[in-house]
Amino acid sequence: MSDTDNVQDDDGSSEDEAAKKPRSFWKELPLLIGIALLLALLIKTFLVQAFSIPSESMQETLQKGDRVLVDKLTPWFGAEPERGEVVVFHDPGGWLNDTAVVEPNAVQKVLSFIGLMPSAEDKDLIKRVIAVGGDTVECKVGGSVHVNGKALDDKSYIAPKGAPCDDMPFGPLKVPDGKIWVMGDNRANSLDSRYHRKLATKGFVDNDEVVGRAVVVAWPISRWATLPVPDTFDQPGLASATAAAVSVAPGALGLAGALPLVLWRRKRLSGARTDR
Repeated sequence: MSDTDNVQDDDGSSEDEAAKKPRSFWKELPLLIGIALLLALLIKTFLVQAFSIPSESMQETLQKGDRVLVDKLTPWFGAEPERGEVVVFHDPGGWLNDTAVVEPNAVQKVLSFIGLMPSAEDKDLIKRVIAVGGDTVECKVGGSVHVNGKALDDKSYIAPKGAPCDDMPFGPLKVPDGKIWVMGDNRANSLDSRYHRKLATKGFVDNDEVVGRAVVVAWPISRWATLPVPDTFDQPGLASATAAAVSVAPGALGLAGALPLVLWRRKRLSGARTDR
């Protein structure tokens, strides 16, 4: 028998054949579960996370009990909240003091930790960004919200029969750099930036408190829908000079970072063709 001959097992199979036999499904199941949980945790931490809508403050855009998926990846690349986006953000301080938090059970805590269900413990809010750093925002009784002197078509997204701000007029206010002014779509039932102007934050939300942008209603299936930015926020002249410069910066940085990678790839492909 040569050195290269396979040694036969008692059942007539070779060692190589025995080595190729698949492992039992039940032995691999714990590994598969572990990998799935790790991926879920990574997705929740860096990519997307589910949040539950706890109130009627964003009707009719969002209903109480809806589940939305929030993009958490974009902020990692320097993107900041933009006008018209629906965003989830941490309590800036004092916004949810009177809100009761339901204590979850052990299973709910584990599932929320890995991102398989919304967390009931986190003090997070969801509102629409109306103005960003550098903007001037105001709203008078009987009128629409104005950003940098431009009237917003509030009726395209606020609750039907809802007044833009008759219950709590404000402004004009200058939004500090690095902060946003937020309002709920259900203006008559939303304790948003307007109602927290006496706090230390003066009603503004720091960009660092923003978890991410809500991009889609994922549950219930009957209400599945994307959450686009209303057209009124794209009207000419709305952006202030300062805000426009800030919004361009992340894109410019992204292009500058991608350029060396593209050049390296082109050089590598050119080298490969030359070798042939």
